[in-house]
Amino acid sequence: MLYIATGAAAAVGAAATAWPFISQMNPDAATIAAGAPVEVDLKAIPEGGIMTVKWRGNPIFVRHRTAKEIKEAQDVNLGTLRDPEPDAKRVKKPEWLVVVGVCTHLGCVPLGAPGQRGEYDGWFCPCHGSQFDTSGRIRQGPAPSNLVVPNYVFNGDTRLTVG
Repeated sequence: MLYIATGAAAAVGAAATAWPFISQMNPDAATIAAGAPVEVDLKAIPEGGIMTVKWRGNPIFVRHRTAKEIKEAQDVNLGTLRDPEPDAKRVKKPEWLVVVGVCTHLGCVPLGAPGQRGEYDGWFCPCHGSQFDTSGRIRQGPAPSNLVVPNYVFNGDTRLTVG
């Protein structure tokens, strides 16, 4: 009986000692939250405007495209593109473009403010000169591919969920 009681006490003591070490290996709340889906209120983005939200540590560009930007993106000759992809494949609704805001060359964050959009009125990466059009497709510079389109869904006409 004494051997069983001593063994049980030792097992409980070992478990109580090991628990904090095992528990500290779990991700903290900030890490768990970083992977959670992000909600975007589309009413806050005027036509022609861009909102940047953070999802999984990356900037996500949500752009409310104008009729002119949509037409320009749809009328591009796909044969002239390095990474040919039609605009219709990159958007779920023509007026909304959602892309990961990380240049596919070296991981920089391209600029998209008016006057900083480059020749194609999309995004310009100042590090090495990559230029993206209003559909996030690479048009000029060293970037090998288009800006990535993340998984997203529309929740009605005014809400968007990324992730």
